[in-house]
Amino acid sequence: MPRRFFLILVVLAGYALPAYPGPWRALENNVQGWALMTPDERIEHQRRLRGFDTYEACAAYVAAHHAEMQARADRAGLVLSPRRQSVCDQLRAEGRLK
Repeated sequence: MPRRFFLILVVLAGYALPAYPGPWRALENNVQGWALMTPDERIEHQRRLRGFDTYEACAAYVAAHHAEMQARADRAGLVLSPRRQSVCDQLRAEGRLK
């Protein structure tokens, strides 16, 4: 009986954990302007970030993205909270950017 219970817990835990490919995950708490993006834009944003191989290209994209999100926030009368850590710094620390 305990073995069966353990097996059920393991299976349920597997369903409870989100399945994100790759180490970096674009989520509401780590993407500036998340709430201002469509679901398709969120997917594309994550895809693009995972596709960079240099820090400079990543930083240029992120700067443009932040400018666009700030413009959207301004039009909507919202204030964006700044991100605590640069995603490009994080990706470089993981060895994904040169």
